[in-house]
Amino acid sequence: MSRPELRIDGERFVANLAAVRARIAPSELMLVMKDDAYGHGLTWAVEAAEDAGVGWYGGYDIKGALEIRSVLERPARVFAWATSTDTEIDAALLQHVDLGVGTAEYLSRVVQRATVLGARARVHLKIDTGLHRNGVRLEDWSAFVEDARAAEAAGAVELVGVWSHLAEASDAEDDDARRVFLDAIALTNRTGAAAQWQHLTASAASWWRPELRGSLSRIGAFCYGIRSADGPVLEGVEPIAELTATVVAVDGAAAVIGIGSFDGLPSTLAGLPVGTAHGVAALSSIRHTTSVVTGARLVQGDTVWIFGRGAHGEADATTLAERIGTVGEEILTRLTSRVRRVVAR
Repeated sequence: MSRPELRIDGERFVANLAAVRARIAPSELMLVMKDDAYGHGLTWAVEAAEDAGVGWYGGYDIKGALEIRSVLERPARVFAWATSTDTEIDAALLQHVDLGVGTAEYLSRVVQRATVLGARARVHLKIDTGLHRNGVRLEDWSAFVEDARAAEAAGAVELVGVWSHLAEASDAEDDDARRVFLDAIALTNRTGAAAQWQHLTASAASWWRPELRGSLSRIGAFCYGIRSADGPVLEGVEPIAELTATVVAVDGAAAVIGIGSFDGLPSTLAGLPVGTAHGVAALSSIRHTTSVVTGARLVQGDTVWIFGRGAHGEADATTLAERIGTVGEEILTRLTSRVRRVVAR
C-alpha cells in the first residue's frame, strides 16, 4: 500500500508514562491529550493510559475532554481549561469534567449554569503568573476567590484547584512566577478549605524543575516521546511514533515515495536525512502527494522512515521541527487523516 503510515508503539507509550510518573513523583501526572493526543490518536491512548493507572487527563477544551470521558471505563478526573460557551459548560457539568477558570466572567457563567442544572462544578482557579494567557492578576485575586467561595457556600461549585501557565522564558522568570503562584495559594487557603490540586508546570518545567511542581503536573509532549526544541534526550523516554512512506516508483537514482505536503509534511523540510534499510538517504524534494528520495539504492515497495527513533538513521520529530523553527508536536499534529495510524500494543 502506498499510503504513508504513522507507526505507533503502544508499549513504548506505557513505558514513557511510567518514566514520567517516576520522575515527577510525588506530584501526580495529568496526561495532556490535546489535538487528538498530539496527532497519535486519542482512543487507544486513553485506553492504554487507563490500563497503566493514569488518573488525570487534560483535554484543553471541553470537546476534547468529553471525547476522553467517552473512552474511559472507570472514574477518572478530566480537566478542560479553555474558556467555553454555556452549552459546552452544561455538557462538562453533566459529564463531571473539571473546569479551569481564568476570568471573573467565566466563573460567573459556570456558577450560573451549575445553579440552573442543580450541579456542582469542580473548578480550578487560574492565577496569571506572567504568561498572560488569561488568568486573574494577583491584585484582583482576593475578590475572585471570594466570588468562588460564595458560590461554593451556595453549593454551585467546589474549589478544588489553583493553577497557572509558566512562560518558561528563563529560570529567573519561572522563579518569579512560582512566587506569585504560592502567594495566590496562600490567599486562597486562608478563605476556606485548602485547594487540593495545585498545578503550575507543563512538560519541560515538570521534568527539570522539581521545586516548581505542585500536587499535579500537566504533561503532554514528553509522554509521547516528543522532546523540547533544543532540549536534551529525556532519560527513560523515547518517541512512540515513526512516520514511514513506501517507494512507489524509481527513476534512476531517485526514488518516489507516497507522501507529500498534502499529507502534512512541510515542504520546507526538503533536504532532511531520512532512514532506509540501505542506509541514510536525503529527502531531496517534497511535492503535493509524493516526495523524492536520493542517496540510497531503493526499489519499489521499500520503506522510508521520515522520522522516528533513529533505528534506520532517521531523525526524531523535534529535530525536523528545529530545521524550520517550530516544535516537535507541530510535525505530528499537522499530519492529515490520509496518514494511516497503526498502533502496535
